[in-house]
Amino acid sequence: MTDIQPKLKEFALSLGADLIGFCKLANPSPLAPQLTYALSIGVKLSDSVLKTVKTGPSYMYFQHYRTANALLDSIAFRLARKIEEAGFSAFPIAASQSLGKNNPYRGVFPHKTAAALSGLGFVGKSGLFLSNEYGSKVRLATILTDMPCQNELPVVENGCGDCNLCKNACPAGAIFGEKPTLTGERNIDPEKCSRYMKEHFQDVGRGSVCGICIRVCPKNKL
Repeated sequence: MTDIQPKLKEFALSLGADLIGFCKLANPSPLAPQLTYALSIGVKLSDSVLKTVKTGPSYMYFQHYRTANALLDSIAFRLARKIEEAGFSAFPIAASQSLGKNNPYRGVFPHKTAAALSGLGFVGKSGLFLSNEYGSKVRLATILTDMPCQNELPVVENGCGDCNLCKNACPAGAIFGEKPTLTGERNIDPEKCSRYMKEHFQDVGRGSVCGICIRVCPKNKL
């Protein structure tokens, strides 16, 4: 473990992060193959706000989702600067990301992969990351780096078992209900999910958030 790792963890928590983990990547991003380590950052979503999600997203959830993303982006930006000041490369990846119109359902790197490899939790049947402390009521960001990092937690096995609440509750029918892989390969049909949200929840905002699968997950203890 580098001397800077505990300092980065303390700094991230002081900025508002609820979770931070470190890992070495087996499959780095093709856009930055030289960056073989990652920091995973998480912030917890409000229980009270999530309770407003019933048959679809609420205005409160939509705004809360955006605010959580903005906080994560700020934390990742500032952590990346600290890493660069220490002489390493750092590539902060925004909480909400895609590769553009030609590949809208994939990002530079899946946040859930770094989070799972860091031992912060596991990828659920919903395709969401479920943290040890907060279940799926978290948002994530990632920093790719060449700074040697050491895992502080063991990798967690998938804990969904026979539960299919998210699959049964998904209004789009986009969740397959199969056990996902550790590294976050898709367990949902992202196009089907996105199309349903845009068709049915446009009045809430941009129509790209739902929250039902988060709301029903028993790991959340709402």
